[in-house]
Amino acid sequence: MRVIWKAAVGLVFLLTARAPDRLSAQDYRAQALRILKTVPLIDGHNDLADAIRTRGGLDSVDIAVPQPKLMSDIPKLRAGRRGGAVWAAYVPVTTIDSGPHPAVYALEQIDLIKRLCAKYPRDLAMARTTADVERNFKAGKVSCLIGIEGGHAIENSLGALRMFAALGVRYITLTHWRTLSWATASTDTARRGLSALGRDVVHEMNRLGILVDLSHVNDATMSDALHATRAPIMFSHSSARALTHHARDVPDSILKLVRANGAS
Repeated sequence: MRVIWKAAVGLVFLLTARAPDRLSAQDYRAQALRILKTVPLIDGHNDLADAIRTRGGLDSVDIAVPQPKLMSDIPKLRAGRRGGAVWAAYVPVTTIDSGPHPAVYALEQIDLIKRLCAKYPRDLAMARTTADVERNFKAGKVSCLIGIEGGHAIENSLGALRMFAALGVRYITLTHWRTLSWATASTDTARRGLSALGRDVVHEMNRLGILVDLSHVNDATMSDALHATRAPIMFSHSSARALTHHARDVPDSILKLVRANGAS
């Protein structure tokens, strides 16, 4: 997976770097399109699965045609030259208290994502590895990857974590907006970070090849995870706090650790 994220991030840096005056906007567009023919650009966090569930399920919407009320559909993916997307299996924190168990909710979202991908085989194909993404890209298909948004989905169980890996989950956002017993959310003013179980979760994710996603966690959890991890981590939907000053965003002190970690 690391190659995929580096390719996507590298493209972003290329497109946002200061342009020599001699090149026009059209030249840059042409250059970007040439790159996108050879490098699969990956959307690292896409909430389409949750939007489809909210609208009533897979049969409630046809993403093969433009959907003005949705942020993603197949025409948009094609227009954006997308090589793949990590569909977020978002799990509301309210499931901790009532309704479906977090693990059940996550399983239902994973099922929805897999059925969504199977429904449009001409355009979409599941992927678990870099090789899968590259093969799909050569075949002209958008790769479907799975990420869980909310570590409460594992219900404090390393066994559940391993089963999610077996189902194809390739990253987990450690928390959402609510603190867990093993990881502190960005909405929490407490200075604690990862517990002993939290560090075990990070190590097991490393072993399984699941990326540790640090969006939504507090600064202490970011730091603890970066010191505990044995593999690159990621921030799937965070910005630099110096730019936007949101609790979910990343302070400069953590960005320095990210650089040392080789993360994206």
